Amino acid sequence: MKHAFVDHHSGIDSPIHRLDARVKIVVLFAVVVLEVSAPPQAFLLFGVFAGGLVGLALLARLPVGHLAKKALVVLPFLVLVTISVPFMEGSRTGGGYSLGVGRLTVSPRGLWIVWNVLVKSFLGVFAIILLYSTTPFPQLIKGLESFHCPRIFTVLLAFMYRYSFILIDEIYRMKRGRDARGFGGRWLWQAKTIGHMVGSLFLRSFHRGEKVYLAMLSRGYEGTMPGVSLGGLGLREMAFLALLPGLLLLRILLG
Repeated sequence: MKHAFVDHHSGIDSPIHRLDARVKIVVLFAVVVLEVSAPPQAFLLFGVFAGGLVGLALLARLPVGHLAKKALVVLPFLVLVTISVPFMEGSRTGGGYSLGVGRLTVSPRGLWIVWNVLVKSFLGVFAIILLYSTTPFPQLIKGLESFHCPRIFTVLLAFMYRYSFILIDEIYRMKRGRDARGFGGRWLWQAKTIGHMVGSLFLRSFHRGEKVYLAMLSRGYEGTMPGVSLGGLGLREMAFLALLPGLLLLRILLG
C-alpha cells in the first residue's frame, strides 16, 4: 500500500530539504503571519512574498506548477464563501458599480475583501504546501512537538496522516471490485450503488482502523508515536533564520 499524495516530494535531496524542520516551521509560519497581517493594498509586498516562496520551491527542486495547482484547490471553497461579498451595499462615500441588471451593483469595499481573502489564502496555503513538501512527516510532527504544540493536536495529525492511507486503499479496492463487475456509472439509477459504496467504505475503513490500533497496542503503543530525533542547528539553519529580520523589514516598509 503506497500512496504518495501528501509529502511525496519530501524525499528530494536539496538545500531546503536538508534544513532542520524547526527552522522551516518558524520561517514559513512567519511568512504566513506577516502576509496575513498586511493590508489588501500591499500589492508589492504580496508580490515579494510570492516571489520568495517560488524561489524557495525552485531551490528545493520542486515543480512550482504542481504546488500552485495544489494551492488552487482551496480557491473554489473561498469563492463559495465570498461570492456574495461584492454585492453588499456600497458605502455612502464609495458607492458601487452598476452591472446594468436592475439595481444590482458591485461594492468596491466588497471587491477589496474578496481580493484580500483570496490572495492571503493562496499564499498561506502555498507556504504550508511548501513546508510539508520539503519536510518528511515524522520530522514535521517532531518539530511541532519541540515547540510544545498540544500533544492532542500532534497525535490527531499523525493518526489522520496514517489512517488516510487506509481510507484511500479501501477506495481503490472497492473501485477495482466495482469496475470488475461492469459498473458504467452513466445512468441516474446507478447513483444508488455509489451510496452503498460510501456506507460500505465507512464500515470497512472503521474496521481496518480498529485492527491497526489493536496491532499498535500489541506492540507497546502508549499514546506516543516513535519519532525521530532532531539534531542541533548548524550554520545553514542560522542563515535561514536570518531571513526573519528581512521579512519583518519588508512588512514594515511595503505594508
